[in-house]
Amino acid sequence: MFQYNFITIDGNTGAGKTTLAEMIAKQFGGRLILEDFVDNPFLPAFYAEPDRYAFQTELYFLVDRYQQLKETLGKIDLYGKLNIADYIFVKSLLYAKANLKDQEYHLFERVFNMVFNDLPEPELFIYIHSKADRLVENIRKRGRGFEQVVRKSYLQTVEDIYFDYFKKHQHLRILIIPSDDIDFVANPKHYEQIIDKVTQKYEPGIHYIEIED
Repeated sequence: MFQYNFITIDGNTGAGKTTLAEMIAKQFGGRLILEDFVDNPFLPAFYAEPDRYAFQTELYFLVDRYQQLKETLGKIDLYGKLNIADYIFVKSLLYAKANLKDQEYHLFERVFNMVFNDLPEPELFIYIHSKADRLVENIRKRGRGFEQVVRKSYLQTVEDIYFDYFKKHQHLRILIIPSDDIDFVANPKHYEQIIDKVTQKYEPGIHYIEIED
């Protein structure tokens, strides 16, 4: 059983965060909170012209994520049942840092800070880490047309921003799962090891999980 009632699973584009969240929720009967990213009407345009549509895209994500978490977590007993989200709310700010120009980012940051404290932080933050080559391959395999233009350099930028955030916010319990050499979908042993690790109790800070073949 999980030691915590509100956990988030996040990672770079193509890391497999939603898949892992769905698997855990199904096994443990948890309440699943999935990001509705496909509903963002600006997303295809952003991938085609990022400089032009970045601010609209990130603002839409911010509002949508806030509304979803506020409505979902506000109506439930957060400490009575396992709740699993496939994103952390601060993701909005991290991706904004990667995608927005300085003036746009500072404005976005002001809006973010106005709503951030209204939401609970996860008791456990699981981050699936994959190198850019693996992410690009995963993106290619799942076949979403607008994602195929994602560059390795962009994925590396996002990763660097996440890890900088980790270093500055070690009051969180952060578990990092290196996933380049594992397949938790096709290999039950890999998934079982992940479950064994993520159901343990942890002190605040960064913890790296090792998964063996």
